[in-house]
Amino acid sequence: MTRLFGTDGVRGLANGLLTAELALDLSVSAAHVLAERGTFSGHRPFAVVGRDTRISGQFLEAAVVAGLASAGVDVLLLGELPTPAVAYLTGSLGADLGVMLSASHNAMPDNGIKFLARGGVKLDDAIEAVIEQRLEEPWDRPTGGDVGRVRMHATAIAEYAAHLDGTITHRLDGLKVVLDCAHGAASVAGPKALRDAGADVIAICAEPDGLNINEGCGSTHLDVLQKAVVEHGADVGFALDGDADRCLAVDSSGNVVDGDQILAILAIAMAEQGHLHDDTVVATVMSNLGFVHAMTAAGIVVRQTAVGDRYVLEEMKAGSYTLGGEQSGHVIMSEHATTGDGILTALQVLDRMASTGSPIADLAGVMVRLPQVLVNVPGVDKRRADSDATLLAAVADAEAELGETGRVLLRSSGTEPLVRVMVEAETADHAAAVANRLADVVREQLAL
Repeated sequence: MTRLFGTDGVRGLANGLLTAELALDLSVSAAHVLAERGTFSGHRPFAVVGRDTRISGQFLEAAVVAGLASAGVDVLLLGELPTPAVAYLTGSLGADLGVMLSASHNAMPDNGIKFLARGGVKLDDAIEAVIEQRLEEPWDRPTGGDVGRVRMHATAIAEYAAHLDGTITHRLDGLKVVLDCAHGAASVAGPKALRDAGADVIAICAEPDGLNINEGCGSTHLDVLQKAVVEHGADVGFALDGDADRCLAVDSSGNVVDGDQILAILAIAMAEQGHLHDDTVVATVMSNLGFVHAMTAAGIVVRQTAVGDRYVLEEMKAGSYTLGGEQSGHVIMSEHATTGDGILTALQVLDRMASTGSPIADLAGVMVRLPQVLVNVPGVDKRRADSDATLLAAVADAEAELGETGRVLLRSSGTEPLVRVMVEAETADHAAAVANRLADVVREQLAL
């Protein structure tokens, strides 16, 4: 049987893989597992539940709440708000469990369930495995006054926005900002937090109808934001994804500022302020080589992990590092959040703009992105990508050709018979030539 829990909870087609029955059973199992591990020891347990704007979130929320309450867990309903808001409120309200219903940047038909432990941190993989193993097991059901109570927590957005605004040190008055909310979970919280901090905010794609989340907008469709920033004469624009744990930016001319550049801006700011632990930032192997060069020039160490925010977070925890992130715009600032937070990221970049008086284009100019070409090679035996002698020799030749001005990265897909060939070089033509040459070797040597 395929494991239900992936790297970011249980995710799939709502009412297909992810049914109301499964949502209810997962919630009951989670309550039982956490109770037996002493999480609820000595007090009546309670959980917080939030969701993004997908219409399927309504029936999944009802199922999750039914499961938790039937297992004797009190529930506070947070309503529609970002994943990092649920993480924050899980901690600030002292909840034993947090539940977020979202499929992040996925298309609207999908949805997902993410469980958070006390303090708003992701459940350990081992606990998720036990929750999955114990689905649908027989259990003694509480009755009478022992069943859970369900209440709304009407001030969730206000509390979260106040927390975000408390992380910056400068007012944002005079800054004109376009915020693309992806018709998602930050459609209310995002504009509120930025406006409360003093920014002049033009909110776009902030009219969710349950069906339009991520549809042609947000961090995966930056053309909408680019056009709006130029049309409104804004200083900067930010694009969130459906659950607002990611953030990408656009400068006043409509040029994209990606996650690597945002990470560089924040790393230098935190280093100057003495908040960058060990003068180290955590990134993935997909971060542009230009980012690594810029950090080295600034005296900042870059620790690189496998692709995925979970690996970034694991490395941050292991070294007590305070900043990490991905090129996709998933930025983690551990002094303020337990997960990536797109609104927090936007506020921190705006704070840097306000404190320095510099436009984001100048701040992002600290790094020069090397042209990066990615070629996907499907239908190959990815298991031999790390051992085929001819392929390894071709990679070594390519690396020698590029020298310190570029790099090569081969990655096997985790879900498909596919190998990704990524090459960076001083010019796009050189990167493409090397990438295509290596892709041909992958096809020849690893053909099924």
